[in-house]
Amino acid sequence: MIQLNNISKVFSTKKHDDVVALANVSLEVKKGEIFGVIGYSGAGKSTLVRCVNLLEKPTSGDVIVNGQHLNDMSKEDLRANRQNIGMIFQGFNLLKTATVYDNIAIPLKLAGVATNEIPQRVDKYLQVVGLANKKDDFPNQLSGGQKQRVAIARALSHEPDILLSDEATSALDPETTDAILELLLKINKEFGITILLITHEMHVIQKICDRVAVMENGEIIEQGDVIDLYSNAKNETTKRFIQSIFPHDIPNDILDELSQKGPVISLTFVGTSANKPALSAVSKKFNVHTNILSGNIVQLKDKPFGKLIAHIEGDKVDTDQALAYLRDEGVQISEVTVS
Repeated sequence: MIQLNNISKVFSTKKHDDVVALANVSLEVKKGEIFGVIGYSGAGKSTLVRCVNLLEKPTSGDVIVNGQHLNDMSKEDLRANRQNIGMIFQGFNLLKTATVYDNIAIPLKLAGVATNEIPQRVDKYLQVVGLANKKDDFPNQLSGGQKQRVAIARALSHEPDILLSDEATSALDPETTDAILELLLKINKEFGITILLITHEMHVIQKICDRVAVMENGEIIEQGDVIDLYSNAKNETTKRFIQSIFPHDIPNDILDELSQKGPVISLTFVGTSANKPALSAVSKKFNVHTNILSGNIVQLKDKPFGKLIAHIEGDKVDTDQALAYLRDEGVQISEVTVS
C-alpha cells in the first residue's frame, strides 16, 4: 500500500549547515493495517509522513503508493492521487469562519465532487464521527475532540484508501484521546482504510497499532509487530518508550539486598499467559516466597500484555525450579541486576 524506499530529506539553509531530517529511511505499510511511527521531538517522524503525499518532496528516494511512483508524477497527476490520501493534523486546520458543514463541503467542491453528491457525503461522514447534530456550528463552538472529529470527517469525505495522522491526538486530554483512537479503529475496521500515524505517545501505539517503527535522528532504529517490540525491544530508545508504560525504578541498594535472598526478575506475559495466575502458583508449588515490586498489564489492541518485576526468595534449587515452571507457562523471564 505504502512503500518508502531509501527516503532522505535535507533542508538547506543560507546561514547554517544543511539539516538532515531523514536519512535513507525505508518503510512498508500493508493494506488495511494501522502502522505507527513513534519518536521523540526532532526524530523526523512528521517529515516522514509528509513525504508520503509529497507535501515534503524527498531529496532522494522513492515514494510508492498503491503501486504508483509519486516522485515521477506531474503536478496534475499528483493532485489527483492525493485525493486517495487523507490527512489529519494536531492543529485541526479548520476554517474558523465556516460552519462544520462548510469545512467539509468546501474542499469537496474544490476537488470537483458533483454538487448534488456533496450534501450526502457531508451528512454520511458527520454521522460516522458522531457529529450529525453539529453541522451548523462554527469551530469556536466545539471542543478540541469535536474539532478533530470534523477534521477526520473532512478527510474521510474524499473517500481515501489511506489516512495519515500527524500527532492528531497530541493536543487532547487522555479521555478524548482514547475516544479519537476508538474512532480511528472503527474507521479502519468498517472502511478498510490503511492508517499511518505519527505520535510520541506509547499509549497511542499500544491501543490501536498493528506494527510500529521507532525513529531517532532521522532514521528508523527498530520496527516490527507491536507485541514483538514490547516483548523484546533491542534499542535503548525503544526500551525507554516501553519503560514509560512499565516503570520499575527500584533503588540499587534494595535490589542488592533482595538479590542476596533470591533473584529479582522481570516477567513478561503475552496473550493467554497474561490471564494465568502463574506467579501465585509458584509459591504453592515450590518452597519459595514471591513479592511483586512493580508492574502493569495493558491491552495491545487485541492482546493483553503484562510486565512485572518480582522477587523470588528461596534457595537456588527451589528458585531455579520456580523459574523453569514460569517459562513452561509461557512467561518470558530476565533477571534484573544492579545498574
